[in-house]
Amino acid sequence: MKVAGGCHCGSVRFEAELPAEPVPALDCNCSVCRMTGFLHLMVPHDEFELVSGDDDLVSYRFGSGTAEHLFCGRCGVKSFYQPRSHPDAWSVNAHCLDQAVELAIEPFDGANWEQAKAELDGRK
Repeated sequence: MKVAGGCHCGSVRFEAELPAEPVPALDCNCSVCRMTGFLHLMVPHDEFELVSGDDDLVSYRFGSGTAEHLFCGRCGVKSFYQPRSHPDAWSVNAHCLDQAVELAIEPFDGANWEQAKAELDGRK
């Protein structure tokens, strides 16, 4: 299913291909996801297109520095980013889609990242 979305001010716009509903989503409890309410939809790089706003994106890294958090420099919304947990995919914020999709939400214990990642890898 093809979806579109972006940031609050409309500068950053993307299109993505998602699996059939219900779409798998991760609800992470790490410090940044908990504080921002980010709800993760993992989209392989080749199924995601940044339509506009590349020049408006601002990068933020913390902790290991592996994840690249990308925010709109105009409105501050993080509509997608490169997660540490899925290096071959973008994490799209379900709250930033233009239309609502049915989600199958699974908790991800990002506050205990190493253990949560091992459990996630064990399910693949």
